[in-house]
Amino acid sequence: MGAASCAMLLLLALSVCAQPGTGLPPRHMDSVVQIVEALESSEPGFTVPELARALGGCSTPGCRAVLGEPPDVPPAPPALTHEQWLLFTQLLRRRAAAAPEGGAVLAPDGSTVALGPLFAGIEVGLKRATGGPTPTIEPPIDALYAVTIAEALGTSFLLARGGDSHRATLGPAGCWDNVDDPQNYTLLGPPSPIPDAVAIGAMDGVLLGAQLAREPIPLADLLRGYYGTGNGTEKGRPPSSYRRRDFGVLTGPGKLEEEVVAMLRVLRELPPTQELLEDVGPEEMVAIARQAARDFTEVYVECPAIVPRCMWGARPYRGTPKPLTLPLGSVYIHHTSSPSDPCRTFAACARAMRAMQRFHQDTRGWDDIGYSFVVGSDGYLYQGRGWHWVGAHTKGYNSKGYGVGYVGDFSATLPDPDTIALVRDELLPCAVRTGRLHHNYTLRGHRQLGHTDCPGNSLFHEIETWHGFK
Repeated sequence: MGAASCAMLLLLALSVCAQPGTGLPPRHMDSVVQIVEALESSEPGFTVPELARALGGCSTPGCRAVLGEPPDVPPAPPALTHEQWLLFTQLLRRRAAAAPEGGAVLAPDGSTVALGPLFAGIEVGLKRATGGPTPTIEPPIDALYAVTIAEALGTSFLLARGGDSHRATLGPAGCWDNVDDPQNYTLLGPPSPIPDAVAIGAMDGVLLGAQLAREPIPLADLLRGYYGTGNGTEKGRPPSSYRRRDFGVLTGPGKLEEEVVAMLRVLRELPPTQELLEDVGPEEMVAIARQAARDFTEVYVECPAIVPRCMWGARPYRGTPKPLTLPLGSVYIHHTSSPSDPCRTFAACARAMRAMQRFHQDTRGWDDIGYSFVVGSDGYLYQGRGWHWVGAHTKGYNSKGYGVGYVGDFSATLPDPDTIALVRDELLPCAVRTGRLHHNYTLRGHRQLGHTDCPGNSLFHEIETWHGFK
């Protein structure tokens, strides 16, 4: 097999794609938790991660080398309904096309999670907790990172080396056909071996695998505790909404690069991937790993997650949007005032976004929701006009800066500290690093540029302490 053919097989194995909706249970984490709970209660003779691997959740050469050859697929477990077994099989089996993802499910926090790397990381954690055997690998690697992110990340950047700027290495995001009954997921751009769902599943696999290794608990309890249930709960943000922060803390500087280098060395020794790496020297291998780790960290750890328009149910833009000329020099902070309460779940924030867009389009007569980005108290930013299009947020200044609106009325109270930090410590530094905002940008409250109390007294006094305020 030639190197190009090998590369294509790796790309296909690392990607997951969707099947048309078939009346199965929703492709939602709740459905997965119910399946896991049924399997655990029936003591089927195998662990759920082993079943996931049997179905194809660990089909790449590196994952097989670390966890071993997958067991045979068992008969349909009697604890599951026919529809549950069919859904689980479809979600885990190896896919044959690098197209929109189907090996992934929608989580209560609005993120989309690939199950392959999630269950692979969980299996490593279980083996560490129970002292279960794993194959001896040379050179030595950290199995938790190898089966979740290191192989996919190294492979993606290895395939893109040589100056092919058109090959995607990370992303893209995607959208579900129906967030209440998710069945089909469509990518928003060219696929890479690490679309957002795979990156999220990998980070969750590392975090939950590490948690299990420290404190083994039933998997259904682990998943329910991490993701929450339904479309979110007002009891507080689920741990999954902190995955970027927690992955960054657990992984630490340099760790990801080390594990990608180690995995590339392993792949160079495996027959299916030897030819792909035969002309890659030690220095180039380190350079590939460094770039891969740096880019992944910037996109998925340092920059905040932004919910795309199609996930909150945006109407189309009316007319033709006007492009911004980047980088911009200003940021304008708003509060929405109406809705007056912060939104604390994906479902509530999506409703707020739709309500604001209706008001801006139908009552004010604007082309679209006015803000560039909207800040929920659920741990997520929501795309309004986005990075590239002129908004309708600060009259006379819309082409000069981004308009960022906090959901809620902050005249007398402040957003949660985490919600403040989402913009101050994540969005704004990310915009500078990625060339969308000048490093010496100016930050102002809406009231400084118009006849309004926006963004409310409390929030205005808060942003007076931020970098760039004038």
